[in-house]
Amino acid sequence: MSGSAASSAYLGWLGAALAARVDDAGSGSEGGSIDAVLGYATGYDAHDIAPFVRSLRAVFDGEIALVVDDRNDIRALFDLHRVRLLTPAKIDGWEPHAVMARFAAFDRHLSGRTDIRSVLITDVRDVLFQKSPFAPQPTGLEAFVEGDRLGDHAFNMKYLRALIGEAMAEALATAPSVCVGTVMGPRAEIIRFCRLVLMLAAIPRSEFGGAFGADQAACNIAIHMGLLKAEVNDNYGRVATIGLTPGETLGLKDGQVVNPDGTISAIVHQHDRHPQLAEAMHQRWGEGLEVRERVRPKSAAERRRKMRDSFMRRLPELR
Repeated sequence: MSGSAASSAYLGWLGAALAARVDDAGSGSEGGSIDAVLGYATGYDAHDIAPFVRSLRAVFDGEIALVVDDRNDIRALFDLHRVRLLTPAKIDGWEPHAVMARFAAFDRHLSGRTDIRSVLITDVRDVLFQKSPFAPQPTGLEAFVEGDRLGDHAFNMKYLRALIGEAMAEALATAPSVCVGTVMGPRAEIIRFCRLVLMLAAIPRSEFGGAFGADQAACNIAIHMGLLKAEVNDNYGRVATIGLTPGETLGLKDGQVVNPDGTISAIVHQHDRHPQLAEAMHQRWGEGLEVRERVRPKSAAERRRKMRDSFMRRLPELR
């Protein structure tokens, strides 16, 4: 085997993304007192983001920081609700899917922020808040179950096989399906989680690392192989991930989503999978903002890039 360095589009992007971190130990003292909610919402309008922002600010007074496109409608929403606007890092050349780029953005924002105590990293468009997300305070990394077994979900198994191969994916098939869309913990633990997800996506097929789904696979690998210590919480506790929950078992009471067991979770994820909930939540939290369908034809360059990425993921990678 050649002794030359490994090379791929993903590894090139990852090196530049990690180099963009700002490690500023002077930005606060260790053992900070600020809780922070971080999300990545590029490509969305204010009406897509408003339910997340408004429902969160109704129950949470800490830092909200979202990576978004710098648009006037979004700035107006953020100014009103005290949300920090973060913009994506400027990295020349190839870029991964947003689901992977977000972990570099979270790492970049948290590096040096020793004034921050606990962090929730979360999806944005399909997440709502019903109670304070940090009550009780997390003492370690917390992940949240969305389904019974990884092996029961073709999506999860597809990307596990892509990252770690058939045999290792099958070895994890009986583990619970953990959702990468909501992860919480102390700042240092979240930084470690973000960097581990980014690095796991680089092996063994780093061209695949930037793809949609690589984040979910890397999250489950990290947790179920014991590469970091995490508490895996059952569904309908702090977080209700309801995309796979039968709609008839969910309820609404006083404008809040009620779980099948009658409880109300602080964080509701994937509510938009259920039309009756999506409509009710938009009426409550999206008032005054027009819902517009985003229909944007792909450019020729985007189509070529998609074909190129798909082709590269099917080629053996020389190491």
